[in-house]
Amino acid sequence: EAILVLKGKYKPNDIINFVLGIKTKEIVEFKLDTYDEFGAITNRDDKFLKTVIYQARVYGYIESDIDNNRILRVTQKGLDFLKSKEKFHIVLDRDFSETENVAILNTTANVLDPQLHHILTDLRKKISDKLNVPPYVVFQEPTLEDMCTFYPITLDELKTMKGVGEGKAKRYGKEFVDVIKKYVEENDIERPEDIRVRSKANKSKLKISIIKAIDHKVDLDSIAESDHLSFDELLEELEAIVYSGTKLNINYYLNEIMDDDHVDDIFQYFMESETDNMHEALEELGSEYTEDEIRLVRIKFTSELAN
Repeated sequence: EAILVLKGKYKPNDIINFVLGIKTKEIVEFKLDTYDEFGAITNRDDKFLKTVIYQARVYGYIESDIDNNRILRVTQKGLDFLKSKEKFHIVLDRDFSETENVAILNTTANVLDPQLHHILTDLRKKISDKLNVPPYVVFQEPTLEDMCTFYPITLDELKTMKGVGEGKAKRYGKEFVDVIKKYVEENDIERPEDIRVRSKANKSKLKISIIKAIDHKVDLDSIAESDHLSFDELLEELEAIVYSGTKLNINYYLNEIMDDDHVDDIFQYFMESETDNMHEALEELGSEYTEDEIRLVRIKFTSELAN
């Protein structure tokens, strides 16, 4: 309803701030805080709302325009849902960041398959041991959870999973889809009815713009400014790009802002860690490093080892 009230002109974070009643610069500038719906949600946090947005996209109720700064729009299916007053069940305790690589799926499946998850976790560990890298370098946990929810059995279907792009699918995908296909057949699994495979034409213009700028060694602050992003939003885009399997060389920027020893320390932490969780990294590495520095080195680490 908030997306409709705001006429489909705003990004996920704007929608979340609007319903939570957070007066950001943009909300005040466009007088969105004068709407009756401003601050309508008082008993939930932004993590919960990100989950709602993600799974509303999974159900096909809303869509994100990746070629227009990721603004959200309500689909016809979403309009029908609002009129019907049907219940909408969501799966909690997952971090659904807004990236281009989120799968757009029409399905009634919304639960994790614990048995398949165990099988895929073992396969991931086997591959990571062989490559001498942490398991999350192969596929992150949200990716495994998507696999256990939507059962991709081809590489094209795998590329619709969260955090999987052409590079990841090509490098690691075959063993996973083969295992999933066998599991589906042996257990007579009813797969999602409609998995819409992304086409090359759907590549984000923003993503391409960022990759080209980094290839030309443009300062990251300048990239953020030219693409009308905050630095935090730019980091989210860079993370999405490398997690999907595309290489990015940001060494030129790291060399300008960080000591080599600091880069090496953070890089070694991720090499030895069982997770790339930012909260755990901040606790382990201490106050000597900023969150942005850790995220930048994590991007370097993922690009160099996972891709």
